[in-house]
Amino acid sequence: MRPRSWHTTLNLSLIAVLALALLYPIALTIRGGFAADVATGSGFTLSHVALIFQDPVTRCELLNSALVATLTTALTILIALPLALISARHRFPLKGLLNAIILVPLILPPFVGAIGARAILGHKGMLNALLGTDWDILGSAKLVGVVVLQALSLYPIIYLNASAALANLDPALDEAAQNLGAGPVRRLFRITLPLIRSGVFAGATIVFIWSFTELGTPLMFDYYAVLPVRIFNGLKEVSNSAQPYAATVVLLAAAVLFYVVGKRLFAGRAYPMYAKASRAATEHPLTGAAGWGATALFAAVSFLAILPHLGVVLTSISATGQWYETVLPSAFTADHYRQALGAPDAFRAIVNSLKYASAAVLVDIVLGIAIAYLLVRGKGRGKPVLDALCMLPLAVPGLVLAFGYVAVSQRWPMGRTGPLGDMILGADPNPIPLLVIAYAVRRLPYIVRSTVAGLEQTSGELEEAAANLGASRWTTIRRVTVPLILANLIAGSLLVFSFSMLEVSDSLILAQQARHYPVTRAILSFMERLRDGPNIASAMGVWGMALLAVTLVGASAMIGKKLGSIFRA
Repeated sequence: MRPRSWHTTLNLSLIAVLALALLYPIALTIRGGFAADVATGSGFTLSHVALIFQDPVTRCELLNSALVATLTTALTILIALPLALISARHRFPLKGLLNAIILVPLILPPFVGAIGARAILGHKGMLNALLGTDWDILGSAKLVGVVVLQALSLYPIIYLNASAALANLDPALDEAAQNLGAGPVRRLFRITLPLIRSGVFAGATIVFIWSFTELGTPLMFDYYAVLPVRIFNGLKEVSNSAQPYAATVVLLAAAVLFYVVGKRLFAGRAYPMYAKASRAATEHPLTGAAGWGATALFAAVSFLAILPHLGVVLTSISATGQWYETVLPSAFTADHYRQALGAPDAFRAIVNSLKYASAAVLVDIVLGIAIAYLLVRGKGRGKPVLDALCMLPLAVPGLVLAFGYVAVSQRWPMGRTGPLGDMILGADPNPIPLLVIAYAVRRLPYIVRSTVAGLEQTSGELEEAAANLGASRWTTIRRVTVPLILANLIAGSLLVFSFSMLEVSDSLILAQQARHYPVTRAILSFMERLRDGPNIASAMGVWGMALLAVTLVGASAMIGKKLGSIFRA
């Protein structure tokens, strides 16, 4: 078979696989939202979706979700954009160290950081004890708490995208404007910001969709007046009620609508650069008060972002009931770490997550190599569709995709008297296959982007030489291609593994019984337990934080500044 023919065949096969794993669950969810008979999925009606807007409570939850996402995105831009501009244009004391520390929030999802935030911002927490105040932030201002925590956790995504966009700018444009008399403020708003607008929008899109559909953080803050929590609480009714389907459809439609409107208003067109001088050559040193002011700004943001992490660590080592109305715990213990690894429920959750994440990595390695090879070296048809499908998980809300797998479990052959039985909500569920598929699909863009970067930096002449010497396609890929891009594969695999270990939406929705709980679902379960529950949950969060820190450092060392490209929709 000629290369173009087998490339086309493989393209279409992979498109079919991704359509089945990604588009089919979403389609079932949409069908359920408009089905007149939810039990059979037949008929058509708008009444279920209309009821979402007619019910004042649900309508308020939708507006609250949009408000949380808008405020979170705006705050992340306000935090990240000035930092990216300063870092790209200037040298200042401790810049290298602070550029690394500023990315620390990536090592812990907001869901886990909420544990530390509760200990710090609670009515009897660290902040009130330190200031001698009696603020009830988590009681009367839960929305503010959710927004601030999510912004402090997600701003590195915009920082990475803005930094990458700034690195691609031609410095001659700014210099030309300066020679024509334009001041720094005018150059910023007339040249720099328009040129990096697409990059900032790419990061802002992920932040908005993430925070709009975030389930874990509102649950941890007991802020239930948002649509994702309504969907989570409606899972038990999914077999005989269309409302969870309709709420998910509205959530998806709103996310798509906000994305389209935002793209029209803010993304703008791309401006190709004819020359890309070294950014290091255009960096201006900041000395004296200006230099230390930039250092102080980076340090202040880093401290605020790390504070929830410190709260998690302190909660994990504080003796039960000994961090109450004090700045620091009054007694310490390492027993919670032993329980996090030794308690049956906790240890089983860790083992489950290791199994699920490892299986997802294996699936993504196979798919990632095939997809990346076809995108870079392939000559067949269907490449744009394949590229769009493999990157779509970055734009599809995790909650929507997770609920889509619930919809799959309710359809034949996985449910409704099918031979495989109900895999999630049945009397004897087995969500493991769907959990692995969900993890693999959600993190596929990471390994594809990493592998594509490796292939683009590797000459295809070596593969052609192997083929000319009689090596088969499989032998060439196994003996030549894979060894050349091994560092990129390892980096992508590390990211898939670590983020799957701490996946929130899929874990909370798909794992309904304790024996199947992954780490994040077990953390939520421990948070609902009295006395030492939050301490054990924090210890489990610290284990996860350490894992993510190691893997992100390793991935960054292997693929360098291209790490930011994996967070681009």
